[in-house]
Amino acid sequence: MSINSQNVLDYPNNNTIFMVWNFKQNVIFGDTFKNICSLITNLNNSAKTRFPESKASVVMGIGYEAWLLLDLPKPLPKELISFVPITGSKHTAVATGGDLHFHIRSTEYSFCIDAASAISNILSGIGESVEEIHGFRYWDSRSILGFVDGTENPHGYDRQHFGIIGDEEVIYKGGSYLFVQKYIHDLNAWKSLPVSEQEKIIGRSKVDDIEMSDDVKPSNSHSALSNVGDDLKIVRDNMPFGNMSTNEMGTYFIAYASLFSTTQKMLTKMFVGSPKGNYDRILDFSTPKTGALFFVPTFDMLSQFTE
Repeated sequence: MSINSQNVLDYPNNNTIFMVWNFKQNVIFGDTFKNICSLITNLNNSAKTRFPESKASVVMGIGYEAWLLLDLPKPLPKELISFVPITGSKHTAVATGGDLHFHIRSTEYSFCIDAASAISNILSGIGESVEEIHGFRYWDSRSILGFVDGTENPHGYDRQHFGIIGDEEVIYKGGSYLFVQKYIHDLNAWKSLPVSEQEKIIGRSKVDDIEMSDDVKPSNSHSALSNVGDDLKIVRDNMPFGNMSTNEMGTYFIAYASLFSTTQKMLTKMFVGSPKGNYDRILDFSTPKTGALFFVPTFDMLSQFTE
């Protein structure tokens, strides 16, 4: 029987809403969690019928504490944990947690708004939204820093291999580990740098997105330290967001992976450094404000949760 995964392998769309919800203390769930599982399936099926050209989808992830609280199947996905901070000599990948994460995307912003509204209507009685980020496509998939984001993403079969759990974890085959961070950029400081210095920090050319050769690329560049090898990759769906007038522009980093340990190795290289102390220079201009790990069940599992 085929496994029906949630849509974690699609590419970033023009419009995105990211939502993190936490359950209230001593809450009585009743049928609310069953209803939200049914809603996610319904929203995706409806989108395929009503808006086939919009590439609309909704992906739900479940955090470690929520998995235990909801008494979901055991043993748990083997790499689903409460994310703990990764602390380097200067910068820290903070841990803020979260019970449920929703990744809504479409070419039509209206779909994103309606889906977020439907989710909020169900969850408002048992939880509170602690994060809601409205992302947008910036030119040719660039971050607000001006560089193309996600160039090293896997494609084709590799995208499924690195983004979806396979036979190595049969019980949760077809699922995915989802890690997210909200970064705020110091745009004023970034824009004060000459383009040549920005390119050294990123490790790629700004206009045409060409990676520097190894003998030219600085060892503390972003492309050098966010890479943990061709055999260990993640599927990024990052999106820019923010308020230009207040200089609160940022990037919502979102990674789907068949192994969370891959994402963890990447974060350790960036924040601790390789070697230790040689941290990712982009962190001098981009500060993580959140950090949380979730597990994305298959639609088949969501159906089981409703029974």
